[in-house]
Amino acid sequence: MSPAELSIEQVAEFLREYPDFFAQHPDVLLNIEVPHPHGGRTVSIPERQLIATRERSRLLESKLAELIKFGEENDALSDRVHALTLKLVAAKDREQAINTLYLDLLDTFQIPHVVVRLWNIGVDEGDNAPEFQPVATELRQFVEAMTAPYVGTHPVYETNLWFGEHAPHLKSYAMVPLKTSAVFGILLLASENSERFYTGMGTMFLSRIGDVFAAALARELVLSAEV
Repeated sequence: MSPAELSIEQVAEFLREYPDFFAQHPDVLLNIEVPHPHGGRTVSIPERQLIATRERSRLLESKLAELIKFGEENDALSDRVHALTLKLVAAKDREQAINTLYLDLLDTFQIPHVVVRLWNIGVDEGDNAPEFQPVATELRQFVEAMTAPYVGTHPVYETNLWFGEHAPHLKSYAMVPLKTSAVFGILLLASENSERFYTGMGTMFLSRIGDVFAAALARELVLSAEV
């Protein structure tokens, strides 16, 4: 069989069968040229391998930089959650805890749209605070069945309407159940940025905020027998 009749597969198979071929014929290896990965010219196989090694190195450096940045962002977020926790623990009553949450989410976390709804709790008659406005049974049942915060681009049970005139502009939402021994409320966050809260994002810090806020409220609020 002449060289012209050799197929690419046969050449590849030969090199696999004789891995020491280039070690025995280094001159062949040095004289073979292959296309440059970025076009424009040809390079030797050793040079091509060097280019590939450099590219892998750059890729690894880029991934490492991303991991470091992610870690730094997580550390910063953890610090903010810790600071909020201390403020909520120091809150003297329900009103101060709620106001602390609203202000901190706005100033520290840059979340301007926050709604809290509470139910199945003992409140003074005539308490018209927005946090105690009626919540549909279906939504309450949905929240009570949640095992983790909801995040996504679609509001649940038209809860976007709770944000009034801002509702048409909101594009992502986070819903956090408030609970101690039982679920007694909901923390709803919203943003005009569709990528602020998205399906698949981590919700550990949202859960922590919800847990601490619920604990701060539970010091004053008494769950009713209707749970």
